[in-house]
Amino acid sequence: MLFNSFSFGLFLPITLLLYWAVGFKRIKAQNFILLAASYFFYGLWDWRFLFLIIASSLVDYFAALAIKGTENANRQKMFLYGSIVWNLGVLFLFKYYNFFIDEFALLFNMQQGEYAFSTLNLILPVGLSFYTFQTMSYTIDVYKNRIAPTKNLLNFLGFVAFFPQLVAGPIEKASDLLPQFSKQRSFDTTQVKEGLRQILWGLFKKMVIADNAAYIVNMVYASPENYGSLSLLYASVLFFLQIYGDFSGYSDIAIGTAKLFGFKLSKNFNIPYLAKSVTEFWQRWHITLTRWFTDYVYFPIIQKNLRSNVRRNIAIFLTMGLIGLWHGADWTFLVFGIFQGFLIVLERIPLRNNRRSSFYYKPLKMKPLFPLFSALIITLSSILFRSQNINDAWLIVQRILSFIPSREIGILLNKYFLTFTVCMLIAEILTRRKDFPLSRIDRYTRSPIRWVIYYMLIFIIFQYAGFKEEFIYFQF
Repeated sequence: MLFNSFSFGLFLPITLLLYWAVGFKRIKAQNFILLAASYFFYGLWDWRFLFLIIASSLVDYFAALAIKGTENANRQKMFLYGSIVWNLGVLFLFKYYNFFIDEFALLFNMQQGEYAFSTLNLILPVGLSFYTFQTMSYTIDVYKNRIAPTKNLLNFLGFVAFFPQLVAGPIEKASDLLPQFSKQRSFDTTQVKEGLRQILWGLFKKMVIADNAAYIVNMVYASPENYGSLSLLYASVLFFLQIYGDFSGYSDIAIGTAKLFGFKLSKNFNIPYLAKSVTEFWQRWHITLTRWFTDYVYFPIIQKNLRSNVRRNIAIFLTMGLIGLWHGADWTFLVFGIFQGFLIVLERIPLRNNRRSSFYYKPLKMKPLFPLFSALIITLSSILFRSQNINDAWLIVQRILSFIPSREIGILLNKYFLTFTVCMLIAEILTRRKDFPLSRIDRYTRSPIRWVIYYMLIFIIFQYAGFKEEFIYFQF
C-alpha cells in the first residue's frame, strides 16, 4: 500500500477513527488497533512476510529479556550474539546471498558444472533493512545498559511494526519511540494540523517533483549511449532531486502520519543540498541511517582512540562502505559508499600543520561557494548509485567529460516541472529553520492566504503529478 494511493486514502481515516474512538485513556486498546493496522498495512505487500517480521520481533524481545535476566557476562553475550546473528542472517539471506554466490562463482569460474552454486528464488521483503536495524539496535542498547528492556510485548511489537515508518524509516531508536507506546496520547488539534500539512508537503515532493524527475531519469539512464554530455549531466542532477523528493517526501508523510496518532518521529532530512561538505551532507541526508551506523559501527571501531588518524580513517571507509552496501547488493552501491568514504577522509586531511586548515574547516570568505561544490560532487557520485552497473556508470562519466553535443536536451526540459522544483527549493531554503515549509504557517499567514497555498498545492498535485512510481527506498 503506497502512501500516494487511493487505498491508503481509505485506510488512514478508518484507522484514525477507530484509534481515537476507543478513547485516549485506553492505551492498550489504541496500541492493539495500531498493531493490527500495521500488520494489515504490511500484509498487503505480501502476507507471508508477516511471519518474518513477527519472528524478528519475538527474537529480539526475548533476547533483551534474557540479557537482563542473567548476570553472567558470557550468557549475556550469547543472547546478544544470537540476536545479531539472527538479524544479520535474515538480512544476508534475503538481500545478499544471491549476490555473493554469483560473485563467488564468477571469481572461481564455477557458474556451470558439478561445482556450480545455485541461487535462491527469494523476494526481498519490503522494509527488511529498516526494521531489522531497528530491532537489532534495541538488543544492543539493552546489552550496553542504555535502556531497560520492556516487558510489554504488545508495545514492542507495535514499536517494530509501526506502519508510518515501517517500510522506509526513519530508523527509530527504541529509547525515542518505544516509550511513546506507554504514554497517554490525547487528540491534539494543533499536532493534527501540523501532521496534515506535512503530509501535503511530502505528497507534493513525491508526486510532483520526484515522479516527474523519474520519467526523464529513467529514459536517459536506460540508454545513456544515446545522449550527450549536457543531457546526461541534467539527468544526473534530476536524479539527485528525484531521490531527495522521493525519500524526504516519504519521510514527511511518515512523520506527518505519526503526528495524527500522537507520535513523534525523528527528523530524517535537513536540507542536504545546502551542505558545505560531503561530511555535512551525510549529517543532513537520511539522518537516522547515518546515526545508526555512527553509533553501532563507527564508534565501536574507533572506541576511545579518537586521535588515531589511521583507525579513524579505516572506520570511515568501513562505515561508508557498509552504508553503500546497505542500499543494495550490487558493486555500484559498494563503490558508491567507498567513494563517499574517500571524499570524507580527503576533507579531513590537513592542508598545513594546522588541523583547521583542512577542507572541513573552510575559510569564511570561501564558504558561500562550498554548497555548490558539494552538490556537484554528490551529484556526480550519485551516478554510481543510479547506474545499472559499473560499466554504465563509467560510460556516463566518460560521455559527460567528453562534451558530446546534446541536441536532444530540449525535449527533456519541462517548464512546469522546473518551475515547481525551483519553488520547492526556495521554500525549503527560506524556511530552513522549520521542520518543513508549511510548519506553523497559521502563525505567520492570514487565513485566506494560507488556504490559497493549501488549495494550490492540492491542485498542482492532481494536475501535474508524474507517473506513479514506487518509493525508491522500498527496494532497499
